Amino acid sequence: MRKLVLAGLVLATAATSVGAANAGTAPGCRAAHLGARMSVLRGSAGAGQITYVLTLRNRSPARCTISGMPGLRLLDRRGGALPTNQRPASPGTGTAVLVTLASGGRAYATVRFSPDVPGPGEGTGQRCEPLAYAVRVNLPSPARGTLTAPVSPPTSVCSRGALSVGLLSSVQPRP
Repeated sequence: MRKLVLAGLVLATAATSVGAANAGTAPGCRAAHLGARMSVLRGSAGAGQITYVLTLRNRSPARCTISGMPGLRLLDRRGGALPTNQRPASPGTGTAVLVTLASGGRAYATVRFSPDVPGPGEGTGQRCEPLAYAVRVNLPSPARGTLTAPVSPPTSVCSRGALSVGLLSSVQPRP
């Protein structure tokens, strides 16, 4: 009988610990509560590549969470889809972390690409691809929804929109 009581006490303690840990976890961010922009990372240009930073900002009064790699789609001036071919920045080497955004908090992902070196089959004229003025962002789980972010400055993305995208982090990237 004493072993059963002890086992019950251990299980109750474990359940309480799990419940307490889950009580502190904020819900997934919703697109309607986030602001977004994708802007150049000053000093990052080199070897025909440049890095832009996708910044997601929590505009709601409540905390929320996000994790992983956002899905991106480049858009022209009128919101039309441009060629976009996304791949992970470091396939198989990164681990997604759960980022909790307080009200006003930000999450960042790097987006590296070539703005001026044409890929196979692209012309060698003024631009390899049309300018991207915005990007559609599909939020990764546990976040939900899609939002559109301006691209500043607007840019061409060569090799049919080849983007190397990093995982979301609470740490602001530096060149």
